[in-house]
Parts: sequence; C-alpha cells; structure tokens
Amino acid sequence: MTATAAERAAMAHALEVARRGPRGLNPQVGAVILSPSGEMLADGWHRGSGTPHAEVDALSKLAPEQLRGATAVVTLEPCNHTGRTGPCAQALIDAGVARVVYALDDPGVVSGGGAERMRAAGIDVESGEQADAAEALIGDWLTVQRLGRPHVTVKWAQSLDGRAAAADGSSQWITGPEARADVHRRRAAADAIVVGTGTVLADDPALTARDGDALLPHQPIPVVIGSRTTPADAAVRRHPHAPLFYSGHELDAVLAELRERGVQRVFVEGGPTLASAFVAAGLADQVLAYVAPVLLGGPRLALTDIGVTSIDEAHRLVVDEWLPLGPDLLAIARPLTSGENTSRNEGDA
Repeated sequence: MTATAAERAAMAHALEVARRGPRGLNPQVGAVILSPSGEMLADGWHRGSGTPHAEVDALSKLAPEQLRGATAVVTLEPCNHTGRTGPCAQALIDAGVARVVYALDDPGVVSGGGAERMRAAGIDVESGEQADAAEALIGDWLTVQRLGRPHVTVKWAQSLDGRAAAADGSSQWITGPEARADVHRRRAAADAIVVGTGTVLADDPALTARDGDALLPHQPIPVVIGSRTTPADAAVRRHPHAPLFYSGHELDAVLAELRERGVQRVFVEGGPTLASAFVAAGLADQVLAYVAPVLLGGPRLALTDIGVTSIDEAHRLVVDEWLPLGPDLLAIARPLTSGENTSRNEGDA
C-alpha cells in the first residue's frame, strides 16, 4: 500500500514543523497523527536533546481514545532504543496506532530497527514517503552519522602559482570581491569556522559571515586551534558566538568535541599549516580552492606538507564544479573514491 493523499499532505506538514526544532546533535524530526478517516489530529517536533521526540510530542496532545486505529506520519523512522527518552516505536505500539508512514530509515546501529519492531507488533508500516525532501532537511546530520564526525570543508585562496601570500606575508586581497562574497555565503552555511593561531595573529580575522558590512543571519562558531595565546583584543573575541580554543593539534579530538556540541559542518579557513594538517589526516571531505589570476612567487605556498613523498601518494580529487567568480575561479572538489577516475592520462608529461 502506498501513501494516501492525506498521508502525503501530513508528511509535507511534518517536514515543515520539523524545521522548528534546533539543528544540532539530534536530527530535526516532525510527526503528524491522523485519524482513521485521514483527519489531522495533532503534530509534534523534536525540540532538542533530552526533550520528547516528535512522535511522543504529537501523541501527548491527544486522548488515548483518539489514538486507537490512528496513523502516525513521521519524517524519520521511529527510534528503537532507550536513551534519555524511551523508544518511539514502543510508544506508538502502546498508543494503539494502526499504521505508520515515515520518510527515512534511521541509520543508527542502536536506534534503527523501529520499523521491524512495529511490524512485529502488527502495525502496518510504510517507508520512503518524500524521502528526498526529508534527506534534504537532515542531510548534514545523516552525513555526521556516516562519517562519525562533522563534515569538513577546507578552503584556501591562492595565486595562479599556488601561493597563499606574498613573500612578506601580506595576503589581503589575493582574490576579488565576488570570490570573497562567495566565501561569506559558505561561512554562513557552516556550523563552525576553524583557523589556526597563526592566522589569528597574522590577520586578526573576525571570522563572521557578512554581506558587505552587515552580519548574515546565521553565524558559525569560531574555533581557534594552536598553542599560542589569542590576544584579548583580537577581533575573534568580539564574534557573536564565544570562540572555542584548542591548544592541542589532535584534530580527531577537536572534531569529536565539536560533534558533541551539535556541530554538523566545519569550515576550515586556514592558514596553510592547519589546512595541510586536515588534508594530510584525510579529514577534508570537500576542498574549496579559490584561484586568482595573479603570480606571487616566493615560499608561502597555499599548502605545505601533506604527507606526500611520491606521485603514487598524491591525494587524488574529483572536481565537481569549476565556478567563475569575477576574474577568479573556484574549484569545488572532493577526495577520489574507489570506482571513480579522474580521466587522467597516465602518459601525460
């Protein structure tokens, strides 16, 4: 049995209310309860860690007699484990719900399996309704579950000959205004923006996402990695979010703590030492290389040591898009995976 018209409308509404929940450690989930005749009785959404899940929130708004034979429409498979709250699959069974329609399977090893539990209890379960829309909503959260850490984008700007700065260290501005505006839009799409103490001391960046001089509505949390002290009057300390400081260079540990804080997307801005460390550690899920038509020469490379000693050890990338930005060019790339090829001719000089 496929979803009915009432269930499709309910799923669209569940996706809408899911967006009211916070983006973070837990997924944004919405739920709608329908009567046996298809009338919308209640909705609910998850309001954050430790609060009732969307299904339980919706169930709590109805009397027991209203739930017998009802249909629950949920954007994510009802969970099957007991954490800070009980399993939603069991809550739906106990409520007497007759049918459950959901969009996406729960990817968790422990939390998944709710559909099987409900089917075993005699509930009619339908999956996959508006799965694409649900994935668009919580795609970043799903990526965190797959990777076991936040998604990492490593960005740098470089001259045509691969330099991040002139020989004297000056680097503002290699790229033009169109490229810089694009960087700010991408900052605003991230949950955290990461730099090294070298960049903080050399450039005193604000690490905000701006449209001209105006702050964009969403601001990433500034993160500074390195052993040197950030000055008390540094611009980053005036950021709308209190900056996080990590004195060590254990990038896995930093990412693990950021995940626990609900960070799903990390934007690494540099400088070259930190960018190279993320690349060398295999932690760059996406590379944004802004290339300006300028030649600088000198020693200040955009990347330094990334652990490559021979061509066989090269970090192969797939460029998903070449994006012109005024006079500059942005390469949007990701690591080459098995089964892909770069159409590289082995005999090229």
